[in-house]
Amino acid sequence: MRLDRITITEYDARWPALFEEQRRPVQAALSPYLTRPIEHLGSTAVPGLPAKPIIDMLAVVTDHATVDLDPLSATGWLPAPEPGDATSRKHSWCYPSIEYRTHHLHIVEQSSPNWPTWLAFRDHLRTTPTDRDEYARLKQELAATNDQDRPAYRAGKAPFITAVLSRLQSPHTDPQA
Repeated sequence: MRLDRITITEYDARWPALFEEQRRPVQAALSPYLTRPIEHLGSTAVPGLPAKPIIDMLAVVTDHATVDLDPLSATGWLPAPEPGDATSRKHSWCYPSIEYRTHHLHIVEQSSPNWPTWLAFRDHLRTTPTDRDEYARLKQELAATNDQDRPAYRAGKAPFITAVLSRLQSPHTDPQA
């Protein structure tokens, strides 16, 4: 059971180093199954974006059902299943504890349609300060409303994320044409 509250903090320049610190053992544990390098994901991967101080990581594998997770467990990571993991064909793990995690690892199948959009959203926020700042405002507002209701927090962010992704997927048209 999670005991940490939804707390949005100012961007911390140490977050990339904290990602790298855990990327190495995770990469080694999962290397036989990975289809691409492990990615720093989520708000802590966006310079200047206030965030919950939890480093999200993405590991893309060929088939989630065939991954041997014992080597990951041996590095101190713990399984932390989330609703929808089974149907999404993914694993959720955390470090160093479930109650007070500093890192969250999403192990997803290459064929999943979700992970490319996670990277696209991250990359968009890295290059679009107006959307980054609006997302920060929204997250701070949602956390201030109820810092213990994670489903409401996620649901409150969803329309913004969907709108950004929709803009990214629609062709750009020239109004002068």
